[in-house]
Amino acid sequence: MKKTLLWLVIVFLAVGSVFAQSYKGKGRLYGFVTDQDGKPLEGVRVVLYSIKGAAGFEIKTDAKGEWTAMYVRGGGWNVDLEKVGYMPKRLSVNITEALNNPPVKSVLAKVEGLVITDEMKAALTKGNSLFDQQKYQEAAAAYQAIVDATPEIYLVYKNIGNCWFELQDYAKAEEAYKKILDKEPNNSEILLLVGNCYANRNETDKAMEWYNKIEFDKITDPTVLYNIGIALTKQSRQEDAVRYYKKAVELQADFLDGLYQLGLTYLALGKNPEAIATFEGYIAHDADSERATQVKGFLDFLKKK
Repeated sequence: MKKTLLWLVIVFLAVGSVFAQSYKGKGRLYGFVTDQDGKPLEGVRVVLYSIKGAAGFEIKTDAKGEWTAMYVRGGGWNVDLEKVGYMPKRLSVNITEALNNPPVKSVLAKVEGLVITDEMKAALTKGNSLFDQQKYQEAAAAYQAIVDATPEIYLVYKNIGNCWFELQDYAKAEEAYKKILDKEPNNSEILLLVGNCYANRNETDKAMEWYNKIEFDKITDPTVLYNIGIALTKQSRQEDAVRYYKKAVELQADFLDGLYQLGLTYLALGKNPEAIATFEGYIAHDADSERATQVKGFLDFLKKK
């Protein structure tokens, strides 16, 4: 007899708890998880996967909802958060080994347990495995089969959208993301992903329409903040752009593109002390590149004024 599990649908099942050691490094990352009322969540399964190392490990949050990952390599990581009774979440973070990385703050939404079969759980695992192998078209097909069979698991459309996004088919990615907005029109994460589809198609005005639907405080991805800043810069909205560049470099202190654009924007606005501080911050992380030479020229000019 088929065993039925009273579980929340785990959209982002990891590849397993035992991995190779290629994720090892000198970095440190920590975070904390709360519910929608701000209460810490204990026992959240935190699965960290190094994209470059193609390996990772898992830990759980403590009574304070906190978790810490030690001795991890730099670069991009996927962080999956899972707890029965709560909506799972996948985050993408960039870890720097030489610096203190900003905390990963996460909120999980409470949901009622959903009934899924062992076959459905296996199908989700298969889709995630294909995605991690960068077999995005096959992964999209695996995820689509799940929602075709069980339409109420509509959150899997995010996985489908992510597959098409990786394949640079932004129209199909947008179509998939909007399936979730049909059910949850105020889902800020999905609004952001739709905006990214337009940004990657160089449709800046349309991208801004979607980004403007999101509360500023809910954007925690430095790259997304930077891209919004670029869009605002193209519209000559320098003061608005500063806000996004500044938050991007606050979240990631060695974000060179963000520091460079923030310094240029301060310079354009005539805010010379702020430009000097920002360019000095840039040189602290990059002193030898061709762009660093340009930044040093800006500093010499500004300090002579």
